[in-house]
Amino acid sequence: MADDSDGQARLIRWMPAVFVLIWATGFIVARYGMPHAPPFTFLLYRYLLSIACFGVWIAIARVRWPRTGVEWLHLGVTGALMHGGYLGGVWAAVKGGMGSGLSALIVGIQPVLTAVWLSVTGTAMSRVSARQWLGLLLGFAGLVLVVWRKLMQGQAGDHVTATNLAWAVFALLCITAGTLYQKRFVKPCDVRSANTVQLLAAALVTAPLALLEPEAFRWNAQSAGAMAWSVLGLTLGGSSLLYLLIQRGAAASVTSLMYLVPPTTAVMAWLLFNEPITLTTVVGIALTAFGVALVVRPPRRA
Repeated sequence: MADDSDGQARLIRWMPAVFVLIWATGFIVARYGMPHAPPFTFLLYRYLLSIACFGVWIAIARVRWPRTGVEWLHLGVTGALMHGGYLGGVWAAVKGGMGSGLSALIVGIQPVLTAVWLSVTGTAMSRVSARQWLGLLLGFAGLVLVVWRKLMQGQAGDHVTATNLAWAVFALLCITAGTLYQKRFVKPCDVRSANTVQLLAAALVTAPLALLEPEAFRWNAQSAGAMAWSVLGLTLGGSSLLYLLIQRGAAASVTSLMYLVPPTTAVMAWLLFNEPITLTTVVGIALTAFGVALVVRPPRRA
């Protein structure tokens, strides 16, 4: 019996790291699937297939849906921001030539913006501390270091332009706003039905953009594989894993590990797509990761 308990404890300890690895693959999938599909059309298919899968799961498990219109509204707003805006921005940036590692690095500033906003607006326990301001400056410096180098060199497959940079920043703002909105307005509910409502909202805001895309979706082994992992691995698997983490009280570990997503994505992109990792990139990622860690680390208790 003790061995079973120890095994379960080890499994729970590893679950946050597995979740971060799954999250990091989202940027890789965007790079993998974009040569064969326009971004918003791909995402619309992803949302619709995910809704169908969640619908079957909800029906079998008899999951409760949100009961009031206000709950649906708040979940819809978070879905439009955290799925439609965030994923749309990332995928459009990658489609425009930005590398997976850099897009992950830009969006990785989100914990910093969230923590600073909560402190500045007075909704956090205290104002922004000197340590948090130092973290903010270091994180921003690391990001500028990586972005500036890529702007100057313009490498193939990892090229930064004003357009794809704007899409990445848009994704950052959407995930930050969505997180803040969810913290403020969304009540605890079953993650499966909540995800489904959010995906419905994301599909609604994405559909008009998909209809405007002139490029056709080309189904082949690469695009089908990207779609399968997007639906089963990222949406269903990632959400389910997060649900288990929350149920077991390990969600705080996920937050503390999120700043490892950019370097993890950079290594994956280097192995799969030969995206270069130079000394400048390593220094920039390290500065950003350290800066985010300083901002999100809880203050010491007296």
